[in-house]
Amino acid sequence: MKPVRLPASATLALPRWGLIALCLLYILPGLIRRDPWKSDDAAGFGIMWTMARGTWQDWLWPHVAGLPAPGEGPLAFWLGALFIRLFGWLLGDALAARISTIGFFLIGALSVWYSTYLLGRRSETQPLRLAFGGQPEARDYGRTLADGALLIYLACLGLLLRSHETTAEALQVSMIGFAIYSAVRLFESQSLRSAMVLGVTLGLLVLTRGWLVPMAFWSALVLVSPRHGDRLLQRLALVTLPLGFATASIWPLLNALMQPFGGNPTPAWLQWNAAQLAPPSLQSVVYFFKYIPWFAWPAWPFAAWAVYAWRKQRGALHVTLPLGLIIAFILLMLLHPHGEESFLLPLLPPLSILAAFGLPTMKRGAINAVDWFAMMTLSTCAAFIWIGWIAKQTGWPPRLAHNALKLAPGFKPEFNLLAFLIAAAATIAWILVIRWRIARHPSVLWRAVVLSSGGVILCWLLLMTLWLPWLNYGKSYAGVAKQIGAKLPSAGYCVDTNVGAAQRASFAYFGGVEFARFDNHDCAYLLLQDRGSDPLMKKDEDGRLVLMWEGRRPSDRDERFRLYRRVKQ
Repeated sequence: MKPVRLPASATLALPRWGLIALCLLYILPGLIRRDPWKSDDAAGFGIMWTMARGTWQDWLWPHVAGLPAPGEGPLAFWLGALFIRLFGWLLGDALAARISTIGFFLIGALSVWYSTYLLGRRSETQPLRLAFGGQPEARDYGRTLADGALLIYLACLGLLLRSHETTAEALQVSMIGFAIYSAVRLFESQSLRSAMVLGVTLGLLVLTRGWLVPMAFWSALVLVSPRHGDRLLQRLALVTLPLGFATASIWPLLNALMQPFGGNPTPAWLQWNAAQLAPPSLQSVVYFFKYIPWFAWPAWPFAAWAVYAWRKQRGALHVTLPLGLIIAFILLMLLHPHGEESFLLPLLPPLSILAAFGLPTMKRGAINAVDWFAMMTLSTCAAFIWIGWIAKQTGWPPRLAHNALKLAPGFKPEFNLLAFLIAAAATIAWILVIRWRIARHPSVLWRAVVLSSGGVILCWLLLMTLWLPWLNYGKSYAGVAKQIGAKLPSAGYCVDTNVGAAQRASFAYFGGVEFARFDNHDCAYLLLQDRGSDPLMKKDEDGRLVLMWEGRRPSDRDERFRLYRRVKQ
């Protein structure tokens, strides 16, 4: 017997404008009015910027101002570079690159919604018919479940930072969502066209971040398909797999034919892929169980409940498809040598979809517990963000103000009226949502996650309005880059260095520093990064190096940069 018994009043869908507004409130804060930050964000932007300002060779061999980036794949960086080419002159290169990030997120969000909608319309997912009628229509029920899946997806804590960075991970998680949507279409129609779309999607996933996740995805579909017809397995084996392989081969084939910079980045890329696999280790297991509870919150409790609630319908597609993908991705995570956050990201789309089917069967007490936890935790977080901002602006409470400014020496707080008004409006809206949830006791399915998603969006928006100048001051290399650039000639030089990809990208973009390219290391200048108390260049034995400049970011006491000029003997 199906575990769902619902009246039509419980399937009231969110208005389309409301869903669009939530998605925009989620993705836009954090992309505007900031520099590339010292992380994968700056490194990813550096690859995009290098491509956009370079030749065809830079597009085929991803690198950060001369530092090869053999890992992942080129697709996300191709798209970011394309937007820099199209809109960099108008928006600035950094903001233009983030247009691709917005597109990546919207693809993922729409894919999660439509995948759940299609699964929710199927006959095996429909609620039991009530004795006197009044059960929801299939379309209304599917749309309400889709709204719930999207809200759960937006509430996942692990998605928040990665979806706002110019990285391949941002595209990968969205492409997984689209691959799930393509798989649902294939399972429903078993048509040649659906199999072809899925094959191209998996091939593009290979070009985004390697072949491990797409192969795990395809393998999970193969294991699930026997329950849904023999023809489906034929489509996966004879159409999807070959077409995926052909799509993924485009870049390696171009590399082999055109030999960018006189070489081929494909072997290093394949080696990076192979290095992601290893026998299961205690370290990877500990990493998974340590980080997955918060990374996939609140999706995993609802998903676990959905598996239990639908245990008698184990062959139903809305359970077997997302659950098969979840198991495949968990196994892939456990086979990673060390454990890595980027290998947890693929879990979020199938977890969110499966979690949506747990909503109709959740007991009222469990729903209230989740709501109260979300309300108290996220309201406390929002209050702390406000108090910290007030402390920075006014100096009260003095201890909190001292600690905030101590982490960013030299930072001078400025009042931004627009940012304050946006933050205040978002806070008022949050209070109204809480009042609606507590006072009206709504019966709609997505009521259990509206506070979780709304609270996450509120806290992120507050951070990216009230605290953005402080965060940007502490995470940007723009100031140091301009100091280094001022000490170098305007043209006709190169710089050897040991700095990482994020610093290299920032120095090249903000300071115009010309770094050595690939095997060219005969440069007149040397830039070293080390710990301030333990310099790498302790002594210049032959007197060939002259220290021109040294400095650091005010917010980082350990990191120090030293610029030397080589003197010809």
